Amino acid sequence: MTRPRLPRSRLLRPLAALAVPLALAAGLLIAPGALGKAQVPRAHAAASYLTGIGDETDEMFGNPLWAQLHTKIVRYIAPYDAVTHSYSLDKAILFIREAEAHHQQVLVAFYHSEYTPLRLPSVAQYQKDVQKFVKRFPHVRQYQAWDEANRGYIPHALASPSAVANAKYYQALIRVCKGCTVIGLDVLDAQSIGPTLEYISEFKREIGRLRTVMPKIWGLHNYSDINRLESWRTRELSRALGGQVWLTETGGLVQFGGAFPNNRGSGLTRAAKVLKYMFAVAASQSRIKRLYIYDWTGGTASTRFDAGLMNAHDQPRAGYVVVCKQLHGARCNVRTAKN
Repeated sequence: MTRPRLPRSRLLRPLAALAVPLALAAGLLIAPGALGKAQVPRAHAAASYLTGIGDETDEMFGNPLWAQLHTKIVRYIAPYDAVTHSYSLDKAILFIREAEAHHQQVLVAFYHSEYTPLRLPSVAQYQKDVQKFVKRFPHVRQYQAWDEANRGYIPHALASPSAVANAKYYQALIRVCKGCTVIGLDVLDAQSIGPTLEYISEFKREIGRLRTVMPKIWGLHNYSDINRLESWRTRELSRALGGQVWLTETGGLVQFGGAFPNNRGSGLTRAAKVLKYMFAVAASQSRIKRLYIYDWTGGTASTRFDAGLMNAHDQPRAGYVVVCKQLHGARCNVRTAKN
């Protein structure tokens, strides 16, 4: 996932280049031709879900192609200490102000500091900082305690909380945001979901030990599953989470390192196919109530992670057409870009 850039004077190792964590890169590898055939999931009779976009740039709201989608929900990833750093806070202000001006319901996911990404906060420090954020943005009433909490430690780049620590962050967040919808966990799938299942179990055990409120809504990023044109990981993880499931990040990978190249536009075609499959998966699993497509803003040929519906010049890709037609049918007649 693309992260906001730090000012040049404060640049750390480029976190944006790490996008989907490097720890999962091997789990996303797909053999050539593996996307050729896929069994399309059957729609569930009770399926009903909202579709939105996740991004970290406010420019999205000024694009008429975004307005054409008529979505009502957006997701924004903010450092837990955003209010203590003017750069992080200004970015959040711009995005949330534009989102609210366009009548969007904002889901904010906290994550590591952009200035000290290798150091996890104490529970007390986390609670103090997120409480300031909640007060600064009184109309935001939906939160996640930590983005992709189970991604682990990536050397020289970032640290992620253990399931026990994340349960304590979750408890701290519900304490300072009375009446908010706080989504339980926010986890990545992988080729092998065993570690993710164990993380979920540990989190739930700690919630019980803390005697705090067990979440009723859970967040899942199912990149590994749908980019293989498979759905069993999403189903198994949704069952383990329980309750409602929001696909808080999902979408088709245009380019991700060497595993998902975009040679002569092949990544654009592949991502569009995955996005179409994504909607079929959401319709087939009744637990899924929301999906946030990540992301709006695409990259260039040198970008490690690129899942944008737009290219780097804010022009629509084939994936955008899939999304637009899913939401608004034949009214979406858009000439797509070739990169």
